[in-house]
Amino acid sequence: MKNRIILSLLLLPLLLVACSSAPSYNATVFQYDLQQELIADKPVETVVLASINLGGPSRGYLEDSSAKIDKAVTSYLRENGYNVISQRRFQQQWKSAVRAYGNPIDPTTGRVNQKTFTLCLMQVRDELKKTDQVDAIVFTDIIERDITFSGGLKHLARWDGVSRKPSLQGPGDGVSTDFDWNRTAKAASIWVSVYNEDLQRVFTSIGGMDTTEAIDTRSSSGEFVRRRSILDNDNHVREGIELAFHPLIKMKNYPGDKK
Repeated sequence: MKNRIILSLLLLPLLLVACSSAPSYNATVFQYDLQQELIADKPVETVVLASINLGGPSRGYLEDSSAKIDKAVTSYLRENGYNVISQRRFQQQWKSAVRAYGNPIDPTTGRVNQKTFTLCLMQVRDELKKTDQVDAIVFTDIIERDITFSGGLKHLARWDGVSRKPSLQGPGDGVSTDFDWNRTAKAASIWVSVYNEDLQRVFTSIGGMDTTEAIDTRSSSGEFVRRRSILDNDNHVREGIELAFHPLIKMKNYPGDKK
């Protein structure tokens, strides 16, 4: 095994980034934008999660996790005192708006017609106000990042405030010492954007969640392949959500603060 790095070495618990422990300073935290004066003028108490992305559609394998992510976001908001109305109400009104103005998202290219998108969103806002006192619409896009793992024994990848070790996939028990750690892999982050009832953006930020690719141990040269289970680590998802909502909801031990 002298030319192999033992699997257990790669999969040692990474206590520094566990949600239950204090993460160390991480320079990759996203530079959030919080419009405090707008929130002070019109406090956000009741929100609805959009059933569509603010940007283009997420990758198919990421979109499959959207319901799980939105459920976790809803729980987090409620834990912190927000009233979250059913996402189905947004979804119903969005479908009506698309029938009236057309779909602003090109299903082939993923491009967004901003004029049509705004018209649809205004209609959704107006219709929701007839039945619910919604203070804000929350968008929760799952986006993809390019990452690289560092050298050394831990081979950490850092992005959007998190640190993750590589995952292995396949029958092998390690990675060749010749593996090129400069290879680019893929990872998922959550991009949160909050718009008030006037459709002004009052907050936006991004939190890293987890890698979406693993090292294929069947390959002698070492390749990154799509993980069989995407975003299945609840602790990693929770950490990303906490990062993405900070400081709208203050995160304990926020890694963007130098100690």
